[in-house]
Amino acid sequence: MHIKNSELILNDDGSIYHLNLKPQHISKDLIFVGDQDRVDKVTKHFDSIEFSTQKREFKTTTGIYKGKRITVISTGIGPDNIDIVLNELDALVNIDFTTRVVKETHTQLNIVRIGTSGSLQSDIPIDSFLLSTHAIDLNGMLQAYKVDQISHPEIEEEFVKQTNWSQRKSYPLVVANSKVLEEKLLSELTFTGITATAGGFYAPQGRVLRLPLQDENINKKIDNFSYNNHRITNLEMETSAIYGLSKLLGHNACSMNAILANRANGTFSKNPSKVVEDLITYTLQKLVE
Repeated sequence: MHIKNSELILNDDGSIYHLNLKPQHISKDLIFVGDQDRVDKVTKHFDSIEFSTQKREFKTTTGIYKGKRITVISTGIGPDNIDIVLNELDALVNIDFTTRVVKETHTQLNIVRIGTSGSLQSDIPIDSFLLSTHAIDLNGMLQAYKVDQISHPEIEEEFVKQTNWSQRKSYPLVVANSKVLEEKLLSELTFTGITATAGGFYAPQGRVLRLPLQDENINKKIDNFSYNNHRITNLEMETSAIYGLSKLLGHNACSMNAILANRANGTFSKNPSKVVEDLITYTLQKLVE
């Protein structure tokens, strides 16, 4: 089926609309970071750089690290940005831009998120690493897609029951990571758990400045959620979108979180830059082992 110009938008130079990339610019192995300045913090470890570009908050650099070709891309903040980044990256490898037809042979991407997050559990300390075994989508972006094939209804139903989840909010969706990448990245240095992905930083994550919350006890309910040894360990704004779209599009994804805050204890890292740097070097080394 020919994809219309209005659906697959290309720039005058033939690059994909938002990311400003052409197929040859990216590797099959990618690292996602939120902050555009963090791209250089990853790629400073590379042996060589072959390509770099930036459009809006989307900065992309491709290079070689210990013999492995890796692309690092900044996504900005939030699930809406992930919707753009993942769909456009998939289009780069799985749609022929000349014919505007989906390629017969599917290309699978391996995507690792290196991000920051706040722990919801007192036993997961600041300055630690957390690998997201699952993500629970609380923001609703994924519900625009057909998601039945990737959902975990038993966990979702129990979450709704235990939290008395408002029917006015988007229905929670639980998505698993890629076990292939989990096995590569997991070690005795990593905590694991379900990551909750919110659609905002303040009220959607239970923070109060001047506006009251729809449910003032929502964080406590999320903290206390438990089902078959599953618990929600941290809260951020991208992982569920990465997991959901990757599953739907046939890619591998795993999220690595630098725990900078502990919401249960009210603490924050005294040296957040070092924690992020340590997670970057840890993840890069794991990817080439």
